[in-house]
Amino acid sequence: MSQPLSERIKSLPASATLAMAAKARELKNEGKDIIGLSLGEPDFNTPSFIKEAAIEAVEADYNSYTPVDGYAELKEAICTKFKRDNGLEYTPSQIVVSTGAKQSIANVVQVLVNPGDDVLLVAPYWVSYSAMVTLAEGNPIEIRSDIETDFKITPEQLEAAITPKTKLVMLNSPNNPSGSVYSKEEYEALAAILEKHPGIYVMSDEIYEHINYDGIIPFSFAAIPSMYARTVTVNGLAKAFAMTGWRIGYLGGPEWIAKACTKMQGQVTSGTNCIAQRAAITAVLAPVSKIRYMVDEFDFRRKRIIDLLQDIEGFTVNIPKGAFYVFPDVSSFFGKKLKGKEIENASDFAMFLLEEANVATVTGDAFGCPNNIRISYAASLEEIEEAVRRIKEALN
Repeated sequence: MSQPLSERIKSLPASATLAMAAKARELKNEGKDIIGLSLGEPDFNTPSFIKEAAIEAVEADYNSYTPVDGYAELKEAICTKFKRDNGLEYTPSQIVVSTGAKQSIANVVQVLVNPGDDVLLVAPYWVSYSAMVTLAEGNPIEIRSDIETDFKITPEQLEAAITPKTKLVMLNSPNNPSGSVYSKEEYEALAAILEKHPGIYVMSDEIYEHINYDGIIPFSFAAIPSMYARTVTVNGLAKAFAMTGWRIGYLGGPEWIAKACTKMQGQVTSGTNCIAQRAAITAVLAPVSKIRYMVDEFDFRRKRIIDLLQDIEGFTVNIPKGAFYVFPDVSSFFGKKLKGKEIENASDFAMFLLEEANVATVTGDAFGCPNNIRISYAASLEEIEEAVRRIKEALN
């Protein structure tokens, strides 16, 4: 008997990162020694000062439903953070707290995109952007870049992609999967194009802002005066604070968009977990120096994995300035046979590494960059070194 699922869910692709993680777990359960470098999850524990705030909240009997858009104290704290770190002036009525930054992004897409609207995805982009647009019945339009341009697009590319149906542009810097960081000047050049098209809005995903290297300070797109009223800034605590399972994300933007997102969230999940919210107040108000030890360790691993990958013939690697991924170009292997397996694309190559090297990565196809694979270095140095050793051995 056929299953009467909606066309919506049948046409929706599975998350490539989660699918690879599931495949890796399946092989692990079969007894294979899999090194997982596919998920974007810090391998640190949540800092003690944040856990202590959560314990205090439990003991203070925080256990009731929370306001749909978040506790007032947390929204005030987020406003303080935006001003301190990003130079952005928001009021609590412009803030919405969600169950992870993913929900914040999905809310923005749902409240802005009508069926048939074009949404520009600046590639490489996070895997869920395209599916979110599809769910809203919009048209995901890729603007591609590659390793030659440090995975950044030009103003000319942006202008060429704009149509009368363009409603939203989705940006992400520091970028997942490439680790590239747009400078203030680069963003201002893109803004100069958007200034000519007042009906286009911007979602700026800044979840990796505190994970940056080499003195690079990420710039918020909404800090460009002409873009402030047309930009929604999304952030969260999962990456920099090692709080992936706490599920706290938030957005700041025009009040009318924030109200619409609250309305949407009220019909889907309602308010976010009460204990996680109380702990989040402590996290967002903490000086960035309190989490720098994690960033310093990521930086050490970044330099090590780049050195190791550059020693593999056929891998082309750039130097990421943020996040915790490398995104090598592996197109030199396409059209070849490796251990009897035809490698036609990045998906084939990622599967080859999983099956032959027992190393889980993610195909670049999922991010709009078909010549690349994403490798996370949010893993121990021992795992990183062993994973690259296995990759090198499998390719030899």
